[in-house]
This record gives sequence, C-alpha cells and structure tokens, in this order.
Amino acid sequence: MASLSKSVVAVILGGGAGSRLYPLTASRSKPAVPIAGKYRLVDIPISNCMNSTINRMFVLTQFNSASLNKHIKNTYHFSAFSTGFVDILAAEQTPDNPGWFQGTADAVRQSLRHISNLEFEHILILSGDQLYQMDFVEMIAEHVKKGADISIATIPVDDRDAPEFGILKSNEENYITSFIEKPAKDALPDWTSDTGVEMLNKGRKYLASMGIYIFNKEVLNHLLKDKHPNATDFGKEIIPNAIVDFKVLSYQYEGYWTDIGNIHSFFEANLALTEDIPLFNLFDNENVVYTRPRMLPPAKISGTTLEKTLIAEGSIINASRLEHCVVGIRSRIGHGTTVLSAYIMGNDYYETLEIMAENVAKGIPKIGIGDRCYIQDAIIDKNCRIGNDVRIIGGKHLENSDHPLFSVKDGIVVIKKGAILHDGFVV
Repeated sequence: MASLSKSVVAVILGGGAGSRLYPLTASRSKPAVPIAGKYRLVDIPISNCMNSTINRMFVLTQFNSASLNKHIKNTYHFSAFSTGFVDILAAEQTPDNPGWFQGTADAVRQSLRHISNLEFEHILILSGDQLYQMDFVEMIAEHVKKGADISIATIPVDDRDAPEFGILKSNEENYITSFIEKPAKDALPDWTSDTGVEMLNKGRKYLASMGIYIFNKEVLNHLLKDKHPNATDFGKEIIPNAIVDFKVLSYQYEGYWTDIGNIHSFFEANLALTEDIPLFNLFDNENVVYTRPRMLPPAKISGTTLEKTLIAEGSIINASRLEHCVVGIRSRIGHGTTVLSAYIMGNDYYETLEIMAENVAKGIPKIGIGDRCYIQDAIIDKNCRIGNDVRIIGGKHLENSDHPLFSVKDGIVVIKKGAILHDGFVV
C-alpha cells in the first residue's frame, strides 16, 4: 500500500472567490476559513493525504491567499530526510496564460508545468472545502486493480440532495456509463442506482460525485492539453466527455462527508462536532487532523455550565452557560453571558491588562465577548470586540442581509472579522 501512495501527487483546489461563504471569505480564501475552533478547512484534505501516506501536495489558490500561505508555511514542515511537501501554487500570469484560473480544470492545467517536474503515475485531485475522513490508498488500490484511467469518489445521496451534485450511473463493474451535472428534480427517476441495501433503505439511491478524482498522469495531460484545451471545469466538461473514451471508475464511499459550500452547511458541520458521538471524529488515534502547533495554555473556565460544547486551548471562559457551541482558540467570554448554538472562532492574540484598560477608557470593548450578553444561532468571526449587554439572536425571523458589522444568511447572524459591537448592541 505504501508504494502505491508514493506513485501519487495530490492537488488540492482552493476554490474561487468563495462568495457563498461570505463574509467569512471577505479577507481570506475558502481553504483558510477556521473550522472546529482550531483548524482551517485546508487541514482536512491535507490530513487525509498524510493519514494515507501521501505526502506530496500542491494547494492551488488565487483569492485572498495571504492567510492561507502563512498557515501552510507555519504548519507543514517535513523532515530533511523526507520527500514530502505542501506547496502553494497561486495563479500566475505567464506568456501562455495571461489570465487567472477560470475553473477547476483550468487551475490544474495551468499548474501542470510545476507538477509535471515530479515523478508520479497518478494525480489525486481534491477539494479544499469538504469535511470527511477517507483512506485514499484504498481508492488508489481499486483504481490500479481495475485498470481504470480515471476514478471518481462517489457517495449515495437522497432526493433532497441529488439536485445539488453531479449524479452518475455505473455498470456492474462500477464503470461510469453516464453523468449529469445538478439534475432537475423531475429528471431524478432516470438516475437511480443500486447503492447497496443499507443505503437504499435510507433513501440514498443516487450516486453523487464527491469532487475527488484520480487521473493517470498521461490521461490527465491528454485531456487538459490535447483533447479539451479550452475546458475549464472537471464536473461540467472533462468528466462527462471522458466517460465516452476512457475507463472511468466509480469508487463508492459511505462514510461521513459534507460539502461546505455555504454559511448554513458550514454552521451545521461545526455544531455537529459537539454531539456525543459526532459523525466526523476528531478524537481518533488513526485519523489525526493536523494543524498549526500553537504554544497556548489550557482553557480556563470558571462558573460556567457547559452542555455539548467544544472549547479550544487558550480560552478564558466566565460565561453563565454555553450550550451546543464551538469555542475557538484564545476566546474570552465575560460573566453572566449565555451562548446557545454558536461558533465563536476566537482570537489571534491576547490583549494585555494595560491595553484593555486603555481601550475601555476610550470606549472600545475588550477583545472577545463581554458581560451579560445573549448570543444564539450566530458565528462570531475572529478578533471581534463585543461589549456588555449585547444581544445577537439569529433565526428564521431574520431576512438575508448585509451590514457593515454583520451579515445574516439563512437565519444565522455572522459577525464580521474584527467587528466592534458596543455595549447594548442588538441584532
């Protein structure tokens, strides 16, 4: 198995402007968005690769990439005796490519001149905005065993989710025979598959593409450079056309997987981590989620009732109650505050007592969340200053809107990074 992983180079797609995750992507790229209180989204595919003994990775990005570059530079250091690396490949202007990446396929095409310098047989293409734990070596082994040219990781989905994905059908040998991108609901009856007894009993009767691909090196070069030199997207153009001429294998995955494409799915994925037995297991000896090692003290909690809450290191919590919450690094929550169903991303630094006193004298709240606040159905981005007696109550009663200090998406109030909410502020 280890020799198989050595034949692979992984490419992690950083995504576009990430407009559906705005305002979290206002100043950072999608893979750099903080998740689970102490990680970044890009840590998930990188960790999956490392746990699969794949240690040669490129991250392709072009929007707001400074914080992502910094995170990767500070996090992923391999031994001098290792061939492993995690390199950023940002969109760059060249005589051949004067423009930015136009889509997933175009991003890989423009990056091939860097990737092709390495020795490898297979290229593993991953998304930078999904939450899952997967052993890629098993998928590569199946790809090699079946003699496939391309393999696509697929997951069974139900009627509700099917229109959001590329849906495919395969034959008895699991080779893909047809593919449709985001089918209309009335077209779904023609796209059911035998996904196995367990999945069918759950109503998950459609095979959806997870946006995880394995290409043989020569096949990828041929498709991107010779056959479809102007194609910009894998899901819409490359894959549907490849089915005709190449052996395209469906590799069915049945574990936990969620596509973090918008604020609602991001919020739900984070809060799901607080369940007694979460579907995505952070407490796993085998599938470690790697991130930047920070030299932070343990969290300090005083007088707080905690219910289904994750608290990251370096936090100082004096709140009355936290329920169904994810609390990020260096968070500070004041006395008498109640937080229900919220993701607090935390802070990048501590304020000294002297600076706190100076700011309070100027009428500027301390970094973190003040006293006697009530927060529900909200995401608090990093480095926010929330004063005393602030009320932030999300819910379906709020219409989608954007304001200088916060946005509302699907009933979730997102306080923008670095926002200052003075005493008594109400949303």
